[in-house]
Amino acid sequence: MAPILLNCTGGEHQEYIKQHVQVKNPYLDTMEEDILYHFSLSTKTHNLPEMFGDIKFVCVGGSANRMKSFAQFIHQELNLPGNPEELRDICEGTDRYCMYKVGPVLSISHGMGVPSISIMLHELIKLLHHAQCRDVVLFRLGTSGGVGLAPGTVVITEKAVDYSFRPQFEQVVLGKVITRSTELDEGVASELLQCSSELQNIPTVIGNTMCTHDFYEGQGRLDGALCSFSHEEKLEYLRKAYDAGVRNIEMESTVFAAMCRVCGLKAAVVCVALLNRFEGDQITSPHDVLVEYQQRPQVLVSHFIKKRLGLAA
Repeated sequence: MAPILLNCTGGEHQEYIKQHVQVKNPYLDTMEEDILYHFSLSTKTHNLPEMFGDIKFVCVGGSANRMKSFAQFIHQELNLPGNPEELRDICEGTDRYCMYKVGPVLSISHGMGVPSISIMLHELIKLLHHAQCRDVVLFRLGTSGGVGLAPGTVVITEKAVDYSFRPQFEQVVLGKVITRSTELDEGVASELLQCSSELQNIPTVIGNTMCTHDFYEGQGRLDGALCSFSHEEKLEYLRKAYDAGVRNIEMESTVFAAMCRVCGLKAAVVCVALLNRFEGDQITSPHDVLVEYQQRPQVLVSHFIKKRLGLAA
């Protein structure tokens, strides 16, 4: 069936970001209460504007432990009062996601893959809307497989693309395929690249990020429980991806970019490459090296936030 193309023009995008965070659902206005079930929050039981109204930056990542560590890290970077070890998980009433508020920064986990992050994004965008937040920038911080890049390289996503290298996300709604654009904010990406040049030991590039449905077959890995292709076919696919501008592969970027774009939110995807997929499939770097790699997107985005707040040296 022919997909329905939903796009957001530049003019519309600018109109959205001048007002508080928008949702694209008229039915929400008719609800007496909106229960954000997977966050264990509600418009009736919580004063969302009071709790979250000053949020300017939202950082999301797959791992709960990593996003707790990021919250503690950004707490120190912003020189906020209190003990970062005592930050409370706002979502402690559920085991689906974790959420930490650190001044104007929200740090949230999203799990692995499109379904998990999309559920989180629906409730996050509604949360920001109910809290009447304005001028918010969203970041996905993560790990990825590099395509022609050395391990440890940080990729700032220009366009999130699908398995056919198209900058779009397909969502099935009532049996129909709806296609949404996955272009990200060029200004934020350029600002992040500039920030990377001001930091040491964080090699950074801008490139396309391919989002797949899984970690093994969808990414052309030869080490899964199933494999129906040859080593040569894998390399041919990766070469096609590289020629299409793809520099890394992960599992969440398309829906993240699409939902943020539809709702007029400025957003960026910043992921570190843990390996070069041309050279193998398994992640073999020592643990301490991987930990340092995973901190690189956090350090870069932290520098961005501090500059925006006028706190960078």
